[in-house]
Amino acid sequence: MPSLDRIIRYGRGEEMPDLLLRGGKVINVFTGEILQTDIAVAEGTIVGLGEGYDAIDIIDLSDRYVCPGLIDGHLHIESTMLSPYQFARAVVPRGTTAVVCDPHEIANVLGMDGIQYMLEASEALPLTVFVMAPSCVPATHLETSGAVISARDLMPLFAHPRVLGLAEVMNFPGVLHCVPEVLAKLDASIQQGLVIDGHAPGLTGRDLQAYIAAGVDSDHECTRPEEAIEKLRAGMYLFIREGSTEHNLAALLPVVTRDNVHRCLLVSDDRHPADLMDLGHMDYSVRLAVQGGLDPVMAIQMATLNVAERFRLRNRGAVAPGYRADLIVLEDLKDFSVDRVFIRGELVAEHGKALFGAPPETPSVLPSVNISPGDLNFEIPVQGEEARVIGVIEGQIWTESLRLSVRSSAGLVMSDVDRDILKLAVIERHHGTGNIGLGLVKGIGLKRGALASTVAHDSHNLIVVGTDDRDMLLAVQALIEVDGGLVAAADGEILKRLPLPIAGLMSEAPFESVRTEMDDLLTAAHGLGSPLKNPFMTLSFLALPVIPRLRLTDMGLVDVNRFDFVPLFIS
Repeated sequence: MPSLDRIIRYGRGEEMPDLLLRGGKVINVFTGEILQTDIAVAEGTIVGLGEGYDAIDIIDLSDRYVCPGLIDGHLHIESTMLSPYQFARAVVPRGTTAVVCDPHEIANVLGMDGIQYMLEASEALPLTVFVMAPSCVPATHLETSGAVISARDLMPLFAHPRVLGLAEVMNFPGVLHCVPEVLAKLDASIQQGLVIDGHAPGLTGRDLQAYIAAGVDSDHECTRPEEAIEKLRAGMYLFIREGSTEHNLAALLPVVTRDNVHRCLLVSDDRHPADLMDLGHMDYSVRLAVQGGLDPVMAIQMATLNVAERFRLRNRGAVAPGYRADLIVLEDLKDFSVDRVFIRGELVAEHGKALFGAPPETPSVLPSVNISPGDLNFEIPVQGEEARVIGVIEGQIWTESLRLSVRSSAGLVMSDVDRDILKLAVIERHHGTGNIGLGLVKGIGLKRGALASTVAHDSHNLIVVGTDDRDMLLAVQALIEVDGGLVAAADGEILKRLPLPIAGLMSEAPFESVRTEMDDLLTAAHGLGSPLKNPFMTLSFLALPVIPRLRLTDMGLVDVNRFDFVPLFIS
């Protein structure tokens, strides 16, 4: 950024700026107007708008719209399965110039080393990667994570210039029951004057009031309009999520009005490579909102200025003097097709292609799968006529708690393909404890074979579902060999495998290759009978014991509403 005296001279026209974007139709997110004007840029900063400026380099944009670079206010880069560099290659050409990420996925595997990896791997990218310090490592006491991060561990992170606050406080029961370590993290963040993100699906009434009073002032888990309105009225920022599995934008868009739009943000949370390539990133959310009837300028505001103001990013999120020259050039405001992307006044993407290379160095990551296949046993003895079965709801990460009779043979539970009730196992992969949680799931739809993954929110133990024990074991062994990833197996053969050697969560391969391999993997899964759009994404949330209703961890079956373990069989 130029010195103050030079900014003033540039702005007054006394010194010539580096770049002039001439005649574009500029989106003013402050007033809601669209104004045709010139934009003068010097040393990466917008120094003035209006007529009469000259510059060393002039670009005519008279037939284009110009708006601030898009900012994703909440996502997990790990869930894209891409390294930070490959993620940047995928989203910057789509108009994303900054993200606020929560690295709790890799932190639950590698602890503070995982957070340090994300900071180092994103340091030299044109995309600005801001970080929220993970609040829930582990997410709960109901699973085995790879690490434990205390309030004291987080304190050094708060001094990092790209760490903005405390990430989603998923353990809302811990807040409400005043668990000392949970309160210590909240208190440390409050004392530092940092923002605190929430995660409170279905929380209402006095419990919601107490949760907000504890310092939490945002939520991205709303699925119903009445829930969103209650949280807005109580002072929360509403993060409207549109991810690969969670599709909440259409349901929540009617809540947004001109009176409350300044408290509403568009976020992605989780987005897979195929969706990034075919649909987009924040540009897709804006496009979807406009197609849903929202004013285009309001939609842009929800992915720019609102995010910047919520996270106190004072020089981002608008096209105005003194702001970073993070700008995107659009062909129109309906299809929201991004033509060019400027970051700090430098052209970094054009016509959908990134114009930047990889950073010079990439930090190394330690091996993360510690499982002995010889200790694995998926047998479930029959202990009653009815069992608790996890019911999958496609398009949502909520599950049902079903009571169903089971198929058995010789006193052991068998997968019931005809009724779509399959065996599910979660295997602890961090410390070699040998923990295996066993359960049943309905809705995956496999007719044969098994699917397995080391992406299993939030502790990311190894999760496997299958129609028979042999293929389940084969799938697990295949992931041990490559130190994590996704796999489909059937009839004693590995059909397709996608290695994710970065903590069992991410790949350093080009995002185009990851997408192709993922497409092949999904083709294999669909060939095994699953009707789900992405059964691996669905599978990854079945071990998450902070989203109602029924989940499976390496420690056993969890009723999230009770926040406690329950037996598989109903007595």
